[in-house]
Amino acid sequence: MNDGTDMMGEVAATMPPRAPLRMRAQDLSASPGTPRIAPTQGPERTIAWRLALFLPALIGTAMLMSALHGWLSETGMTGLEWALLALIGVTFVWVTLSVSTVGVAIAGLLARETAQSRSPKEVVPMDVALLVPIYNEVPSDVFGNATAMLDDLARRQSAHSYTLFVLSDTRDPAIAEDEQRAFADLAASAPDGFAVHYRRRAANTDKKVGNLVDWITGWGAAYEAMVVLDADSLMTGRAIDRLADELSVDPETGLIQTFPMLIGAETIFARLQQFSNIAYGWLLAEGLAKWARSEGNYWGHNAIIRTRAFAASAGLPHLQGRKGQAELILSHDFVEAGLLRRAGWRVRFLPRVSGSFEETPGTLIDYVLRDQRWCRGNLQHLRLLGTAGLHPVSRFHLFHGAVSYLLSPAWFVLLVIWALLGVDADTNVVRYFNETNPLFPDWPPEMSHIDSAVFLVIMYAMLLTPKLVGAGIIALHPKATRVYGGRGAFLTAFLVEIILSIAYAPILMIQQTRAVLRALLGQSDAWAAQSRHAHAYPLRTLIRFHWAETLLGVVLLIGLASGLISLWLIPIVASLCLAVPLSALSAVPLSRALPGGLRMQSPHTIREPAIVGRARLERSRLRNLLDAGQLPAE
Repeated sequence: MNDGTDMMGEVAATMPPRAPLRMRAQDLSASPGTPRIAPTQGPERTIAWRLALFLPALIGTAMLMSALHGWLSETGMTGLEWALLALIGVTFVWVTLSVSTVGVAIAGLLARETAQSRSPKEVVPMDVALLVPIYNEVPSDVFGNATAMLDDLARRQSAHSYTLFVLSDTRDPAIAEDEQRAFADLAASAPDGFAVHYRRRAANTDKKVGNLVDWITGWGAAYEAMVVLDADSLMTGRAIDRLADELSVDPETGLIQTFPMLIGAETIFARLQQFSNIAYGWLLAEGLAKWARSEGNYWGHNAIIRTRAFAASAGLPHLQGRKGQAELILSHDFVEAGLLRRAGWRVRFLPRVSGSFEETPGTLIDYVLRDQRWCRGNLQHLRLLGTAGLHPVSRFHLFHGAVSYLLSPAWFVLLVIWALLGVDADTNVVRYFNETNPLFPDWPPEMSHIDSAVFLVIMYAMLLTPKLVGAGIIALHPKATRVYGGRGAFLTAFLVEIILSIAYAPILMIQQTRAVLRALLGQSDAWAAQSRHAHAYPLRTLIRFHWAETLLGVVLLIGLASGLISLWLIPIVASLCLAVPLSALSAVPLSRALPGGLRMQSPHTIREPAIVGRARLERSRLRNLLDAGQLPAE
């Protein structure tokens, strides 16, 4: 190992000879000349799938808005009532799009579209780099996963050559020392024919984006493709090989993304996400793959990328931030996918490539902290919608990424307004409101508690449709329910997941609303490694983190007691008032004697994938050796 910083700005490195590849920042204001254009896969069928997605969503939204307009216009429409109607339409269309996605997925399954298989004779051997960018991660976890992946790859008769690079941006000296010790262990035990390398930068310029650019411009020319992994990524040798095979036989493709399944869920909140990901996520993934086709998206990890295509077309410039300062594009993956497609490369999504895994935050607080980091980056996408030459679907991906966060404040505003509907029109509060407000004369319109709840029922039904359909498909197939522990166990877990998801939804809505406001005000949090090991937070931390939701819940509770707001708001009020205990519940470990249904068992918890078990053993072994100081630095 090198102890000092060398001329390439590396604190420590065991790297192969340099093979520089030029990569320049793209001009987002000008189209990239005349790019090589890869045609969309099956253009006629692609158009049909996209019409099947967007038309039902637009028609359903138009019908709802027409009905609401008829109700609101009974007393005449004011400007703010038009604004309210538009806000309802904007939020509802995104709900219907998720339902349409499920419809597209089911149609694709009924059409019996199968994944294309490749003959070994078609595969062109490639040199593939496995890249693991890390920043202050737990070394035993990173290198334990790497060991398991290399061993699994070594068991295959692959046509491709693989080299592993651990690209460290770690700033903590103690963690960096453990990284070098863990790497020495990996290098000593790596299977024959697999080279492994480690590099730590002296400065983490441009964070993960800069980390990957540093590798591409230093060594990228030697590798035709790179599989980008996160610190918690885990992929089977078969999954990695499948990606390499697909890329090698499709010279028009620049990137192929997998659908990572969640693993390592040891708390109630993590298991909630894992069960949802496995039981329902596959359906939305199938629908996305059907209509996105060659204009897919990139989620930043568990994907294979054609190295030269990426270097030539996906270099990211800095944006001009507040006060004229350069600003890094944070949610870079969506943008990189759009730039690849802009340059004429296909971006594909293969949800049926099994064996792609990642971990998930273990507690509600950890999930929210990660979400806050993503929020600011996704809102940047609004400034990138005008990028010259982007495919319309790429623009939609960018817009959807921003809207996924903007919907929370929109829902919040709607809830506040809708909460006033259905109250007793003869109360003193309502009479005073009607007589004194100049913006909404004769507001609210007469509406019963039942009528006001109808809208809520419709919205919840639409929001739950993907889950209900996914669960229904599984429940109707005995072979499918068997891997969940039987139909009874599956349906119990499904009900628990629905109840907990509804309980946590208002809390997440308020937290995302706060994150959007902070981002719009230019407030940012320090970039830190994601917490991947769940731990219970003390009561003081829980109260400090959830004070806004709790306070709002108390205010709404007073409104309920005084008859100011509609009774249908009770479930939301209860969730907000109980934000602190619900957050504490999220961290409860599943190792405790919990009832079977609360464990929300899934195929990966009942029968652990072999590579997951191997990675867990390797992580434990390395952790014990590092804690005992038994690994040398060389």
